[in-house]
Amino acid sequence: MSAAVPGDFLARMAATSHQRLAAARAQVPEPTLRAQVAALPAPPAPRFPHTGFHLIAEVKRRSPAAGPLADAALAPDEQARRYAAAGALAVSVLTEPAEFHGDLADLRAVCAALPALPVMRKDFLVDAYQVLEARAAGAAGVLLIAAMLEPARLAQLLGQALALGMFALVEVFDAGELAGCTPLLEGAAATPAGRGRVLLGVNCRDLRTLAVDFDRFAALAPQLPDTLPWVAESGIDTPGAAATVARLGYSLALVGTALMRAGDPAAAGQALLAAGRAARGG
Repeated sequence: MSAAVPGDFLARMAATSHQRLAAARAQVPEPTLRAQVAALPAPPAPRFPHTGFHLIAEVKRRSPAAGPLADAALAPDEQARRYAAAGALAVSVLTEPAEFHGDLADLRAVCAALPALPVMRKDFLVDAYQVLEARAAGAAGVLLIAAMLEPARLAQLLGQALALGMFALVEVFDAGELAGCTPLLEGAAATPAGRGRVLLGVNCRDLRTLAVDFDRFAALAPQLPDTLPWVAESGIDTPGAAATVARLGYSLALVGTALMRAGDPAAAGQALLAAGRAARGG
């Protein structure tokens, strides 16, 4: 049974993200953070393909909809190594503390353990400072949620990520969000900095209520631009589900809960990949 989630979940996450932002700025001023980032080598950043089927495997300690997914002894770097063994193209790490029990320390641990594998910070980002914060922790990419960001702010965060050599997964939930951000994403993807680094994600989970509607993948697929790689997010918990989204044209799936719950995450990831690739013909 899913945990009860009262009110507008996304609005609450936005509010707490702003609070965390203020605390982080007070602790590490932006000029200091930029100096830390400037001292780092370029991040690993794959050219995400439109073809085939690939996996972004996620490390998360808890799901607000499903409850705890791992005990306090979870070693995020070891979990990420299992994902790498499965053939994941990238790893996502939840850093939101209140509902997901994540932390930037988890991100740092995974990035240090897998320096050649692109690692994405998954959080409810509201400011470009948090993109810098992700890069300073070693991340090669960030999740940006269209529903949380006004167009100008989304453009700012996307531009910050690409300027740092990072990739960005921009997530939409409905046709309105898709229409609103597609021109921005296609324009960014056509630049040298953005080529192969701008991903368009469809989340079948409504982040306001946390309800899942798997049919949303099919409903939005005809409207998705073929200039961008498509990522299916949430609800991919079986090889059959992976095959379904692959047949619809999604070239990547972001999977967390199913892999966190699996007794053998590497084997579970390989099964998802095999099903998706078979459905897409290789």
